[in-house]
Amino acid sequence: MMEFDTIAAISTPMGEGAIAIVRLSGTQAVTIADHVYRGANRLIDVPTHTIHYGKLVDRETDQVVDEVMVSVMRAPKTFTREDVVELNCHGGLVAVNRVLELILEQPGVRLAEPGEFTKRAFLNGRIDLSQAEAVMDLIRAKTDRAMTVALGQMEGRLSRLVNELRQQLLETIAAVEVNIDYPEYDAEEMTQAIIRDKAGDVRRVLGELLSTARQGKILREGLSTAIIGRPNVGKSSLLNTLVQEAKAIVTDIAGTTRDTIEEYVNVRGVPLKLVDTAGIRETEDIVERIGVEKSRQALKSADLVLLVLNGNDELTPEDELLFDAIEGMNAIIIVNKSDLEQKVDLGRVRERADGRPVVTTSLLEEAGVNDLEQAIAALFFEKGVESKDMTYVSNARHIQLIKQSSKMIEDALDAAENGMPIDMVQIDLRRAWDTLGEINGDTVQESLIDQLFSQFCLGK
Repeated sequence: MMEFDTIAAISTPMGEGAIAIVRLSGTQAVTIADHVYRGANRLIDVPTHTIHYGKLVDRETDQVVDEVMVSVMRAPKTFTREDVVELNCHGGLVAVNRVLELILEQPGVRLAEPGEFTKRAFLNGRIDLSQAEAVMDLIRAKTDRAMTVALGQMEGRLSRLVNELRQQLLETIAAVEVNIDYPEYDAEEMTQAIIRDKAGDVRRVLGELLSTARQGKILREGLSTAIIGRPNVGKSSLLNTLVQEAKAIVTDIAGTTRDTIEEYVNVRGVPLKLVDTAGIRETEDIVERIGVEKSRQALKSADLVLLVLNGNDELTPEDELLFDAIEGMNAIIIVNKSDLEQKVDLGRVRERADGRPVVTTSLLEEAGVNDLEQAIAALFFEKGVESKDMTYVSNARHIQLIKQSSKMIEDALDAAENGMPIDMVQIDLRRAWDTLGEINGDTVQESLIDQLFSQFCLGK
C-alpha cells in the first residue's frame, strides 16, 4: 500500500520569515541529511530527539548553502513512525528552496506528495483516519472553537467513541451468530432482547452525535454569508465593520461595489465567510450588471443572508423583491442608518422578516453591531457551544457515515421487532459495523485514502 522510500518537503508556509523547515521522513532520512551537513558531530552518530547546529554544504562545489539547526528523531517515536529529520533554515523563498533542492539532489529521496507525512503516520498506525483528517481541520481552523473541536479529534475523542460503538455492535453480532449456530438452545428471545438493548444504545449515541453535527460542521467549514441589499444601503460599511478593516470602498454613489468581495471573520466563535455583493437592481451598466448576476449566484449558495435596508427610506419594490428572494432562508434583517430620520415602516419589515431577527444599526457610528453579532451567534448556536468534553462531529464524510450506520441499525431493530429471521437482522448490524469502521479507516478503501490525503497541503 505504501513505498518505504524517503520523502522530503518544505513544511512551513512559503514567503519571507525568520525560520523555514524542510522535513525528511524515511529509512534514509538521517543518512541523507548527514551527507550535506557539516557540524561538530555527524548526524548518524547523534542521539535521537536532539538538535544540532551546523551548515548545509553542497559537496560537489564545497559551497555553504545555509546555516541551520537540525533536529534528528529516530523511529518509532516520531509523527510518521519513521526516522525524521527537520532542517530549520532561514526563511525566504530563495533560501528554503535552495535547501530543498540540495536535499532532493541526493540519491534515494524524492519530493513528498500532498499530505504524505500524515498519510504515513496513518499507514504506520500512529493515528487513525479520523485523527489524520483532524490535522487538516486544525490547520484550517478559523476560530478558537473550531481549533478546540479539531484538537479533540486529534486526541482520538471521536475514534475512541466509534471503537466503543463498534465493539457493542460486534458483541451483538456474536450473540446473533450463537443463536444461528446453536438453535437447540432456543436463545431467539434472548437474542432479540440483546439486539434491542445493545443496538438500541448504539443508535441512541449516534443520534446524539448527529445532534452536534450542525454546530460542528459550522465550526469546521464556516458559514457562507451573503450581504445583500439595494445600492447604497450600507453593505460595504457592514463588511468593513465586521472585518474591522477598510476592505470595501464606501461612497455615497450607488453601484460603487461592482464585484463580490470575500473575507473571513470570526463573530463570537462563528466563522463567517462574508461576501459583499453588488447592489441588486436593474441597470444598463454592463459591468455593474455582471456584478449583480454574481450577487444573485452568491445568494443562492449562502448559508446565511444579511439583508441590509435603509432606515432613512421607505421600503421600495426592490426591497420587497429581495424579501421574496430570501424566503425560507436563514437571514437577519438589518435596518441601517438609525442615526438619520427613520422613514421605514418597521412593522412591515418585521412582517416580511417572518420571525427572523431584525436588528437596527448605524454602521457610521458602529451602533447596534453588538446586537447583530449576538443575533448571528444565537441563530446558529441557540444554546451556545456545549462543554469542551463533548465529542463533535464536524466532518461531512463522518456525518454521512454516521447517518448511514444509524439507518442500518434502525432497519435491524425494525426487522427484529417484526419477527424477521435472526440471520437477516445480522446482515444490517454487520453493515453498520463496517460503515462505522470507515470513520477510523478500519474498513476504508485505498482509493478513498488517496483522495483524502491529496487534499492536504504539501509538507504535512
